[in-house]
Amino acid sequence: MSRVDQARQGFLKGDVEIIKKSHTVDAIHHSFHHHEHHLKSFNLPEIILGGQDGLVNVLGVILGVAAATSSSKIIIVAGLAATFAESISMAAVAYTSKLAEADYYQSEYEREKWEIDNVPDGEREEIRALYENYGFEGKVLDEVVDKICSNKKVWLEIMMEQELKLEKVNRKDAFPAGIIVGISALVGSFIPLLPFLFWPIKTAIAISLVASALTLFFVGHYKAKQTIGRHLFKSGVEMTIIGMASAMVGYLVGSLFKV
Repeated sequence: MSRVDQARQGFLKGDVEIIKKSHTVDAIHHSFHHHEHHLKSFNLPEIILGGQDGLVNVLGVILGVAAATSSSKIIIVAGLAATFAESISMAAVAYTSKLAEADYYQSEYEREKWEIDNVPDGEREEIRALYENYGFEGKVLDEVVDKICSNKKVWLEIMMEQELKLEKVNRKDAFPAGIIVGISALVGSFIPLLPFLFWPIKTAIAISLVASALTLFFVGHYKAKQTIGRHLFKSGVEMTIIGMASAMVGYLVGSLFKV
């Protein structure tokens, strides 16, 4: 666990001792000098993106088809088609989006590098303006600017992180992100679909709605617990309402075209 993750855990638990341990001199310097990465292995955003999207979309499709027909086979086939299409689509979107982020970062990196090499006075002035906004002035500001601009690597990193607010994205992360989103979408999609494999349509609809609502509530509750550490019930209710409202659109559309 990185120092930042440790501090976050202490804050969410209200444990001052854990927070203090993450702010010792040794811990701080080790963190900065060894470039610790935090939350890189924590894939909550990808899991929620895939799982929620898969569940809501497939639930909407199933409800729409169930409202339009009395055939269980048609509902199951439509649900399976939506499940696999949605999972593959979400995986592809996550993969290409991550590549796009990496390409954008690289493009901006190369632009900033060229500007430092070819218009250094302008880039130096940007550093000055940046640190003026942080409250530096006079001799201290001059020393900070001189120090930063004496090392092109540091200069470039500061321009990327502080001026452009961009964090480096590794292209190698694109494939794992796609896999995580795709699997999450697949798992989420089967939650509303499974009841139709075992129960009559009316019973299956009720079970599917309850299971989907409870899942959305749990996901919202867990997300709040892992991120802000409060408003757990509110977050669960919000995610449930948003997800179920989106899925009900499918039911309304299906009701218009009963066969």
